Amino acid sequence: MSRVVRSLVPARLDRLPWSGFHTRLVVALGVAWVLDGMEITIAGAVGSVLQDRRTLGLSSVEVGLTATVYLIGEVAGALVFGRLSDRFGRRRLFILTLGLYLVANGITAFSPNLAFLLFFRFFAGAGIGGEYAAIHSAIDELVPARYRGRVDLAVSGTYWLGAMIGTASTYVLLNPDILPVNVGWRIGLLIGPALGAGIWVLRRHLPESPRWLLMHGRHEEAERTAREVEAAVAEGGHPLPPVDEGRALEIRPHGAPSYREIARVLLRDYPGRTVLGATLMISQSFLYNAIFFTYVLVLGAYYGVSPHDASKYLFTFALGNLAGPLVLGRLFDTLGRRVMISSTYIVSGVLLAITGWLFKQAALDATTQTLLWSVIFFVASAAASSGYLTVSELFPLEIRALVIALFFSVAQAFGALGPTIFGALIGERGHTDPSRLFYGYLFAAAMMIAAGLVALVLAVDAERRSLEDVTRPLSSRHLAR
Repeated sequence: MSRVVRSLVPARLDRLPWSGFHTRLVVALGVAWVLDGMEITIAGAVGSVLQDRRTLGLSSVEVGLTATVYLIGEVAGALVFGRLSDRFGRRRLFILTLGLYLVANGITAFSPNLAFLLFFRFFAGAGIGGEYAAIHSAIDELVPARYRGRVDLAVSGTYWLGAMIGTASTYVLLNPDILPVNVGWRIGLLIGPALGAGIWVLRRHLPESPRWLLMHGRHEEAERTAREVEAAVAEGGHPLPPVDEGRALEIRPHGAPSYREIARVLLRDYPGRTVLGATLMISQSFLYNAIFFTYVLVLGAYYGVSPHDASKYLFTFALGNLAGPLVLGRLFDTLGRRVMISSTYIVSGVLLAITGWLFKQAALDATTQTLLWSVIFFVASAAASSGYLTVSELFPLEIRALVIALFFSVAQAFGALGPTIFGALIGERGHTDPSRLFYGYLFAAAMMIAAGLVALVLAVDAERRSLEDVTRPLSSRHLAR
């Protein structure tokens, strides 16, 4: 049986002031969301180009299949690499998953046919899906507790920075007056790998999570890594606060938990948290997929906006989504999780219902519709990001990455229904009925409001609290028995 270890590593990490080390950590790991935002945006934009005979000559169904395969890859990557991250460490996996994305997507840019494109799009998606589980685990375990909420929200929100970069780049790259039709889309798919290559080098200098090392019986490595983090903070001119000796943690590492133990934690030990996480993730995923993936269709069908001009509206929409988590994130650490999670879900749902009614009354045009959506998703983006924060911090460290992957996968499965349902409600140009789409908006709004009410009851007051105080590690719980 492994020996009992008494450690102050978590307390030492949580008492640190913000420093250049933490900024580098967030930049190096948070780029995953930027890359995914670019990938989704660029892939959506190049779809019509890939139907051109001068490119791959795909049908509309085949274009849709490329998006589906990418999303399936994300789910598969999240589940596989999430489990591996819990077993072999955060650092190994966030280096491996980014490397997989860089290689797969770089090769995708040279696709000669559909089969080649689908094969490497799957693995590019798998790399990004694996990123989510590994990076959120690492960030939460290395960022001081009092900053955890705002940092998690900011990182998730940078998806929309990627969307803005993707939108701006395709506006140039897909212009046949600037680049040949069969060249621009390939360059577009190389933007992500080009950005990620520099970040991959930076990641190689990041440490393993000392918390993960501690829970896996590598106590001396955890102590050494914690000292290195402290030294990096001190080098930036930040004085180190004293360590509260009363915050010591006693654990007995017992290795990677079995799937049976994982199921017991989710369904027996923390059923309320499981319901909360599933509700938040499913509702935000459905809302986002329903609105974002049919955004151009709505602008075209109801307001006569061309796909080329729609990019300008999309840029404004993305800006609202990016600003929300950055502006509201601090409040999740001050006003608290319960207040902010419930209010952002409820407020965004109410605003969506009101906007849907105005849409039904034909009181909007393309500009006012976009402005209202930007306001809605200023709030909804913070809500969606808080879903990832919730599932990341409310479960034991030993299963954190896999839990993130599980909730992400369930949310994607339900979210994938959104574009199909809303696409059917929109109908074809010239045969549109705003009343049908209004009821779709009401349904999505009801889901968000219901999730907010669930959060009001089940949310955990995790703000400014150590991860080990929010949820006792399995290693510590085994000791208690």
